[in-house]
Amino acid sequence: MRIGQLAQLVGVETQTIRFYEQQGLLSPPDRQDNRYRVYTEKHGEELAFIRRCRILGLSLAEIHELQSYQDDPHQPCTAVNALLDDHISHVRSQITALQALEKQLVSLRARCNDDREVKACGVLAGISEGNMHQQQVRHQPDNPMSCRFVSLSCRGKINHLIGLPDIS
Repeated sequence: MRIGQLAQLVGVETQTIRFYEQQGLLSPPDRQDNRYRVYTEKHGEELAFIRRCRILGLSLAEIHELQSYQDDPHQPCTAVNALLDDHISHVRSQITALQALEKQLVSLRARCNDDREVKACGVLAGISEGNMHQQQVRHQPDNPMSCRFVSLSCRGKINHLIGLPDIS
């Protein structure tokens, strides 16, 4: 099948497939005489695995490492478990940072509980003062779950990376 057919089958954009190929996560397809890529069912399975890993927030490096374990299925699972334990620890630290952010936002929102003119808005004044402690999730471009504040625009990027439609 061609790249467009694979993209439609798995539910991703063609550029996502090319990106994963360039990153070495998707095995290189054969090419026809006209240089068109020819994908197989195996590519669909690889792509589905990558998407599931991305949904779990795994980085491209972590996915590559997991794929290397798949290539040697007779080795013990200890390395896979260690990788997942590290990822769980990272997710927990992100949750802690997001909970701190939530408290900060709730506190900021409490500064303006009535119908005032914008010039008297406690929220805008609080942001402008800059006295609030900035607690941000550490941004790691390779990890879709680490986008600062998980904003709507970031969620769109996450959805794009894992092949989901952008709903922002």
